[in-house]
Amino acid sequence: MKNILSAFAIAFGLASVSASAQYPTKPVKLIVPFPAGGSPDIAGRVLAQKLSEGLGQQMVVENRPGAGGTLGAAAAAKSLPDGYTLLLGSTGSLASSPSLYPNAGYDSRTSFTPVSLVGIASFVIVVNASVPAASLREFIQLARSKPGQINYGSPGNGLPPHIICEAFKTATGLDLVHIPYKALQAEIIGLVTGDVQITIEQFAPMQSQIRAGKIKPLAVASARRAPQLPDVPTTAEAGLPDFEWSAWTGLLAPRGTPAEMVARLNAETVKALETKEVRDILANQGVEPAGDTPEQFAAFIDVEIAKWSRAVKASGATID
Repeated sequence: MKNILSAFAIAFGLASVSASAQYPTKPVKLIVPFPAGGSPDIAGRVLAQKLSEGLGQQMVVENRPGAGGTLGAAAAAKSLPDGYTLLLGSTGSLASSPSLYPNAGYDSRTSFTPVSLVGIASFVIVVNASVPAASLREFIQLARSKPGQINYGSPGNGLPPHIICEAFKTATGLDLVHIPYKALQAEIIGLVTGDVQITIEQFAPMQSQIRAGKIKPLAVASARRAPQLPDVPTTAEAGLPDFEWSAWTGLLAPRGTPAEMVARLNAETVKALETKEVRDILANQGVEPAGDTPEQFAAFIDVEIAKWSRAVKASGATID
């Protein structure tokens, strides 16, 4: 019996090695836990297109939005670790939402095998065009003179912009009122019409309103200025040091996916992110390509989980 089991184990191992060597032999599904048409979805689709070319098999994008990205992430975590279901993880699904959805059905650290970071986008502090402040310092002075009279918007309770705005309140000591909307576009409309006076969002969904002069960017919450907003200072330059926040996406596989498959996916992802086509599309979304190794991405996720969990706890944010 022992010899039979040993022979079976060897045969199974050889079969696994063979499957990894031939991978992929059929279409690969990429779960994108965001609505179609948004910046993360665009990044996921352009990456999927390039991965299809590199892998020699179709990459099928499946949008599964909801619950701060946790629905799609949970579906990916429960999939077979055979290399044929992948996840486009994000700040929300992997770093902030786990602190808000304790029963999400997965663990950001142990349910996945990181493949590569895909892109990073900075958050921008923006105000309604009629707000009488030409700089972040001026806005802070204005808000201090009107405690409880200035509203900030977010696309929903517990989403990254809500958490970051609460961190902004803590960092500045301001008394701002949160107005949560049901969707990102509703939040932007609220900012343009003046229902809310300030928010902290990614550049891409606001770029047309910024260019039209309907909203004003005061600072970029990053270590260096954004190429799309070269005249807008960083938060450190604007007088608010150590206030850096980014939105990011990355490719992951279910935990237990064979290392050979992960290595192949990593190599093709990094190669895709180096192409001009992908870099141009991401740049138009305000995203900086950021391919790295699985080990580097795993360490990055650990740091982000710690940072966002502290921010969620400090904010007191809860899900309705």
